[in-house]
Amino acid sequence: MRVVIGVSGGSGAPIAVKLLGYLKDHETHLVISDSGKKVLLQETGLKPEDVYTSATYHYDDSDISERISSGSFIFDVCVIVPCSMSSLAKISAGISDSLITRVAAVSLKERRKLILVPRETPLSTIALENMLHLSRNGAIIAPIMPGFYNNPKSVDDIVSFTASRIMDLMGIPNDISKRWRED
Repeated sequence: MRVVIGVSGGSGAPIAVKLLGYLKDHETHLVISDSGKKVLLQETGLKPEDVYTSATYHYDDSDISERISSGSFIFDVCVIVPCSMSSLAKISAGISDSLITRVAAVSLKERRKLILVPRETPLSTIALENMLHLSRNGAIIAPIMPGFYNNPKSVDDIVSFTASRIMDLMGIPNDISKRWRED
């Protein structure tokens, strides 16, 4: 599977790092925004260079001429995790002013799977309307909302649960987290 992963400036960088680790057997194309780099360092202590080694390819978010920005570049799924409210709003409005927002626009126009993973609370009416607009236009909105039925014992358990759910949406079988009523 060929996967594009965008990391924007919303909280939730550990999930992106964990997801990349789980996708080591897949071709991954990673883009981290400038804000995403700051959040990555704050939440994980990792620099972008530390994370780039987990991806097959990585790109600069300011270079919208990269190959992944074209509809002729075939990929299976684009995941933006975390997806800031700013990125979500730009994608909803069709603004492609960065590589991350451009790849999201390509996903929508080419009818490829686009999974947006926002982490924000509370949600404004504008954010909810943007999410509804994107959902109606083919995006999957998968907010970071941990399940507690699997009795997580650590933050890492919650991060793994969320990464597992994202992989489910990508169509990648996994047994990372216990399933509901699974013994």
